[in-house]
Amino acid sequence: MDLKEVVLPHIEKLVGDLKDSQELKEVLKRRFTKKEYKVFIAIEEGVESEDIAKQLGDKVDRIEELYKSACKKLNQEKIKQELVY
Repeated sequence: MDLKEVVLPHIEKLVGDLKDSQELKEVLKRRFTKKEYKVFIAIEEGVESEDIAKQLGDKVDRIEELYKSACKKLNQEKIKQELVY
């Protein structure tokens, strides 16, 4: 999975070029909570919310909330600055 292709659609205004996938992965792991990271990656890989909820022992509503939170974080200026060169 190419993180550039996964992250780019969620960022509204991007100034500069995204870093490579490995660097993006490090930034996301550092800035997201563990659950936000797991949920974001799983949903982007096409895993159903119900399956993620079972794996993590959470409710589907909580999984969707974590995904929305992760997407919001991608648009914070501090995080966007870390994602680009």
